[in-house]
Amino acid sequence: MDRTRTLTGGALALAVASGLVLTGGTAPAAAEDRNVARNAGFESGLTGWTCSAGSGAVVTSPVRAGTGALKATPGGLDNARCSQTVTVKPGSTYRLSAWVQGGYAYLGASGTGTTDVSTWTPGSGGWQQLTTSFTTGPATTSVTVYTHGWYGQAAYHVDDVSVFGPDGGGGGDPDPVVPAPPAGLAAGSVTQSSVSLSWSPVSGATGYHVYRDGARVQSVSGTSATVTGLAADTSYGFQVSATNAAGESARSAAVSARTAPGGTNPHPTVPKHALTGYWQNFDNGAKVQKLRDVQAQYDIIAVSFADSTNTPGQIVFNLDPAVGYASVADFKADVAAKKAAGKSVVISVGGEKGNVIINSDASAAAFADSAYALMREYGFSGVDIDLEHGINSTYLTKGLRQLSAKAGPGMVLTMAPQTIDMQNTGTEYFKTALAVKDILTVVNMQYYNSGSMLGCDGKVYAQGSVDFLTALACIQLEGGLDPSQVGLGVPASPRGAGSGYVDPSIVKNALDCLTRGTGCGSFKPSKTWPSLRGAMTWSTNWDATAGNAWSNAVGPHVHNLP
Repeated sequence: MDRTRTLTGGALALAVASGLVLTGGTAPAAAEDRNVARNAGFESGLTGWTCSAGSGAVVTSPVRAGTGALKATPGGLDNARCSQTVTVKPGSTYRLSAWVQGGYAYLGASGTGTTDVSTWTPGSGGWQQLTTSFTTGPATTSVTVYTHGWYGQAAYHVDDVSVFGPDGGGGGDPDPVVPAPPAGLAAGSVTQSSVSLSWSPVSGATGYHVYRDGARVQSVSGTSATVTGLAADTSYGFQVSATNAAGESARSAAVSARTAPGGTNPHPTVPKHALTGYWQNFDNGAKVQKLRDVQAQYDIIAVSFADSTNTPGQIVFNLDPAVGYASVADFKADVAAKKAAGKSVVISVGGEKGNVIINSDASAAAFADSAYALMREYGFSGVDIDLEHGINSTYLTKGLRQLSAKAGPGMVLTMAPQTIDMQNTGTEYFKTALAVKDILTVVNMQYYNSGSMLGCDGKVYAQGSVDFLTALACIQLEGGLDPSQVGLGVPASPRGAGSGYVDPSIVKNALDCLTRGTGCGSFKPSKTWPSLRGAMTWSTNWDATAGNAWSNAVGPHVHNLP
């Protein structure tokens, strides 16, 4: 959410126009396959790798595993491309993957003899895995695999590259072996519906499976997880296993934990089907509103935005004089009046210009303390997370849980990730949403300023269509979020965003498709989700500028969903 919403969307549109496709997991390779990349973990410096314009170096921190990782820094007209030519077998399929963090990072293969492939991410504060696959041509014996960043963007890091498939005879890193079972499994904080777990890392593991009472319930790449959806005041047993390309370890020793007693509805003030609107605490040409002027159709009002300070993670709120309040006390009175009318007023953190960094225990605590202070001072019902400059799921989760512990079960927690942030469950935003699922109200993904994107069926859909809204929402619905935690975020008018505006009739059709199975385009979900939360718009101000056309059309439709 922002004032212009054009820069990031342009980068995404460029990626799509260049043929880069965001890809989910692929089928596992056969047991006799191996990693044909050499020095895949950069433990031997840059041996086997060539980086453009001297852009690459091996560093000892951050590393995902071992003692080294690649750091490549774009500069000028150089995108910091690092590549290796690997020996392959003709007519064979290879699974290409790498772990990345930092700035924009791309992973691809060229010279495949069939279709060259590439995948990318706009970056993150923690390690995330890029994965795609390619098939070699009937006469192809070598393929170039590469990584690169993007012009003018920050350095990116790479570790544990894998080109997994039939041995082409050129050598490579040793075949992986099944990892040992994890040790040190321990239960941490609990709520009425969740238990947090942590364990020691296992050498050679690329991921972990979490089991609850013998059933697998979650898969993660790190050494911690929060199991959600549990019953209050109930004891559960947990185990974890370690995995890599060679297989899955035996399960760890079991630990037990009991959830906290109490009710099960942490958000009693939010209706079953809700309309969310962002209120602008600034004047950018849209109709200036006081909070009291926000249209009655909106159930959740996100005050945009909190400001960061010189203390990492800390936020403050500065009422903009351009809005026209005579005093801060008048604004607080408007918050109280909206809450008395049954509305939830939350403080939004981020936006295009709000770069709040939460990447350590100290910054997580500073975020929780300052956000709770704002809730108490202004009467906010909770927070909205609209961070658009990369997040660290581990520490953002810690901050949100600390805030929830202070604010209590009535806290409203909303999110507004960009489309790229919710393409699969491995992104930092999606991991955060799942990690706080038990205290999460709704994720209103921004279906705009993105260009074409993949739907849950693996097909690419154009922005601005019913299919775009439904097929991308399906990713969240099938990826683990409860339907009540999914909303459709769209601009209120063509002036509200750089691209992606859709007529309210398209929004209504998408809502009907997802909840009733009617009004669908070419994409028809295999099931319906009648408890879908609703819709969101940027912004109440742009809605008012356009004569309230959006809220007058979409609001009643949301409130009349099944």
